[in-house]
Amino acid sequence: MKNYSRQREAILNALKSTKTHPTANEVYKMVQKEIPNISLGTVYRNLDALNASGNILSISVGSGTTHFDGDNSNHIHLHCKRCQKITDLRFDSKELNFLLENEKFTPESLVCVVDGICSDCSNVQN
Repeated sequence: MKNYSRQREAILNALKSTKTHPTANEVYKMVQKEIPNISLGTVYRNLDALNASGNILSISVGSGTTHFDGDNSNHIHLHCKRCQKITDLRFDSKELNFLLENEKFTPESLVCVVDGICSDCSNVQN
């Protein structure tokens, strides 16, 4: 990891250790347990650097809130517009690679968000 720091490593480890897709404030609270004196600004700067380097994914959802994902493998994010939960959906990347090759397009990153209603919220009576 370029520009190694204890703070950056703690932020990356926090993101890689969760299946949720936390916001910067949630990452800040997670990392504060290990580094109590870390500032929110430090968390934001390191999240930006980790995202720019491709170590994490930045996910923007309809609410305007940015979430972060420590899993930078190719996958789709399902965002529930009711409960705001974000879940991962795996797919066979062979099909995507075939389509990209046909377009002579070389991807550098993939962040796909599908907005909708999750099964838990669909089953709730309004």
